[in-house]
Amino acid sequence: MAATNALRYDVLRVYKELLYLGREYPLGFENYFRPRLHKAFSAKSGLQDQAEIKKGIEQAEYVKKEIEALYYLKRYRALKQRYDKPS
Repeated sequence: MAATNALRYDVLRVYKELLYLGREYPLGFENYFRPRLHKAFSAKSGLQDQAEIKKGIEQAEYVKKEIEALYYLKRYRALKQRYDKPS
């Protein structure tokens, strides 16, 4: 039971982190990111096996890293455009 509660908190934690990261998503938060995130988590809501739940958490962590990389790239491009000298 304690392991299940720990996994539940991990799932909630990663869901909240993804919601937080999605606020600045280029295609929009309310109309694109949030419904897709909810749908993805709802699709896996029936999982009972702890190994499958951990695998889902790892997949969510991977998506989180990809979104962070997207934001870093966006920031890099904006700074490069701002500070590059025109030729």
